Amino acid sequence: MYKSIAFVYLACLSLYILYSREPDYFDGEIAPATIHWLPDSTHSTKIPKAVFEFDTTEYAVDARYVLRNLSENKKVNVIYVTTNPEKAVVYSWWGYWITWGELLMSFILLVALFQVAAAVTNKPTPEALLEQMSEPKVKRRKYDID
Repeated sequence: MYKSIAFVYLACLSLYILYSREPDYFDGEIAPATIHWLPDSTHSTKIPKAVFEFDTTEYAVDARYVLRNLSENKKVNVIYVTTNPEKAVVYSWWGYWITWGELLMSFILLVALFQVAAAVTNKPTPEALLEQMSEPKVKRRKYDID
């Protein structure tokens, strides 16, 4: 039972990750970019930005993410939609495909659903036990179809 729960969980998580990325993986374009530490527009601090070119226009998008260290002049790829290239993101496993919030919430959801399933099936009522014990056991073949 645990293997089937884990399989369904991983299948659902994989499909969610594949089809929920923004910008969309299937419609997006991947382009090379270079990391430059540029001043933030709201503060005077410098932050890493991925600088790339599209249609002779240079775009700089925020490249910060939790547990991602980017050095000056590092070559990265960005993914963007051609209709809105200023909303590009750095194309990497950590930050595009796997995000810390989704990972944490999916683990909490898995544990919570497992606890609910265990609580429902853990202590059956005495009537249910009597009913289950009163049913005659029928010996069936391993691959019996009916």
